[in-house]
Amino acid sequence: MTQPVALITGCSSGIGRALAEAFQQAGYQVWATARKAEDLAALSAAGFHAVQLDVNDGLALGQLAERLKTEVGGLDVLINNAGYGAMGPLLDGGVEAMRKQFETNVFALIGVTRALFPLLRRNKGLVVNIGSVSGVLVTPFAGAYCASKAAVHALTDALRLELAPFSIEVMEVQPGAIASSFGANASQQAEQLIDQASPWWPIRDGIRARANASQDNPTPTSHFARNLLAAVQQKNRPRLLRLGNGSRSMPLMAALVPKALLEKVLKKRFGLDRSL
Repeated sequence: MTQPVALITGCSSGIGRALAEAFQQAGYQVWATARKAEDLAALSAAGFHAVQLDVNDGLALGQLAERLKTEVGGLDVLINNAGYGAMGPLLDGGVEAMRKQFETNVFALIGVTRALFPLLRRNKGLVVNIGSVSGVLVTPFAGAYCASKAAVHALTDALRLELAPFSIEVMEVQPGAIASSFGANASQQAEQLIDQASPWWPIRDGIRARANASQDNPTPTSHFARNLLAAVQQKNRPRLLRLGNGSRSMPLMAALVPKALLEKVLKKRFGLDRSL
């Protein structure tokens, strides 16, 4: 049998790297993308087909698609994993922060899938979009990130319908808390935004708490990757897969807890229950 091919974006660390390892161990030829040269060297040393890629670079996406077409001919699994979390008050970050968040988490997802569509069509492949439970239960100081993941959910549902005639399946994964560098990166993003001139400066600890929330009792990335792989290998794949600590309880809270009560809890949790 021909070796199946998987392409995974954002493999420098965390979820992406764990997924690359899990799929490689399952017999896939794994094409792992990252932006930095040092990460590419580590990926190559681990036996992956390492590709330098900025998912927002249309020219690079075209070159990647052409290389895949020449070297392997088709694509069995595409995992749109690359992304980051912009933290801080929406009005502090403004339109520019929103634009950057959506360019990577939303627009690039469509750009990558569009570039690789002919290869997926040839192999009747699978697209896996990494969303988040943050797209279901919206929290303060992560508005741009939550909005981007809510958009991923909507786009995934639309893609599933539109790609069905080509026998391409689409799955969305909504992780909860997963042990990765996401929290550290989110904290770094938040610290760059937190400023004494901000109206929210007096409750900056709430901003920091939200940036670190994804690392509250996190599920190991290896566990996450094994379970996602198992879902991919099922005959009847789930449309929506929730994995990790909080991945089921948070959507349940969003659905069942009255909005006013939920907002009260969130205000207290992040220091928004007092006047500034």
